[in-house]
Order: sequence, then C-alpha cells, then structure tokens
Amino acid sequence: MEYKILSDELLVKLLRVGEQDAFEEIYRRYWQKLLRSAQFKLRSKETIEEILQDLFISLWEKREKVLIENLEAYLNTSLRYLIINQIKKQILQEKFVEYSLKKNELTDDVDESVAFNELSVAIEKAIEQLPEKTQQIFRLNRLEYKSVKEISVLLETPERTVEYHITQALKALRIHLREFITLSVVLSLRIFGFLEN
Repeated sequence: MEYKILSDELLVKLLRVGEQDAFEEIYRRYWQKLLRSAQFKLRSKETIEEILQDLFISLWEKREKVLIENLEAYLNTSLRYLIINQIKKQILQEKFVEYSLKKNELTDDVDESVAFNELSVAIEKAIEQLPEKTQQIFRLNRLEYKSVKEISVLLETPERTVEYHITQALKALRIHLREFITLSVVLSLRIFGFLEN
C-alpha cells in the first residue's frame, strides 16, 4: 500500500488498528512541521527532539483509546501541552536553583533550616495520608504541574472528578498543616527576600 497518498483520516484509522506503516507515515509527514513549530518556543534542539519523541510514543501507545478527528490539530495541541510542561519544568528548575542559592545564605540560622525540613516532612506525611486516587491527582497537579484537563486525559477521569480530588487534598492538607502555616509564610517571605534575616 502507498501510504504517502493516503489522507490523514485514513492513516488515523489504520493507526488505530495497529498498522505500523501508517504510524511511520504520520511520523514522516508531521515531524518536520512540528519541529519548526517547536523551534519558535524552545531554544534547545535536543529538548525539542525529546518532546517530539514523547509525542509520537504517546500517539502510538494511546492509538486505540484516543479519538482523533483532525490529526494535524491533535498533534499541534499535544505539542503545545508538552511545550508548556517543559517551560513549567524549566521555570521550576530555575526557581529551585535560585531557592537553593538563597537557602545556602540561610544556613547560618539553624532554626529556620530545621523548621523548613520539618515542614517538608509534614507536607509529605500529610500527602501520604490522602486516599490513593486523591494523592495521585494532587501530585500530578501540584508537583508535576499538570492541568486539570491534562490529568483528566491522562487518567481517563472526568475533569470535575479531578477538580474534586484536588479540592479534597487541599482541604485535608490545610487541616494537617495548620500549625505549620505561619512558619511557612515567614520562611517563604525570608527565602524570597521580602523579610530581613
């Protein structure tokens, strides 16, 4: 079969039933377009290629479950989400480096360092006490920075259910961490330079 002449719609149907040649044609047809699109938003070619590999791996792995009406739109939307997640990850890494540098400045004050570690342990213990599903959704949302929509797609769960679990997790954490809230605010203000040491 000459896959180059097939429409996107037919390629998607063949992909859905596990036709590897259809997948390879989709890959050939869209790799360069997606690469050019990603280059406007990310600088690292290596990062872009990793993101595109993740996108196509996901397409293959989810081929039987995902309903694709417009292949190009689906691929562009998937790429946009992956880029957003990458940018969030880069920002988080930069903030962590910045925080680590500032935290080193605070090492003279042992009490603050100990209190911060206690708070981190308390947060982790509070998360571990959540029901498994709530814990999973909370970690995806607050620690991996995935949106409600992304989590809904990933876990095949309605968005309202995802929102419910996040709300329940936050309520439970507020109760468990009540004694640490004031300390957390003071530490945050100091770490980010709003209060003098």
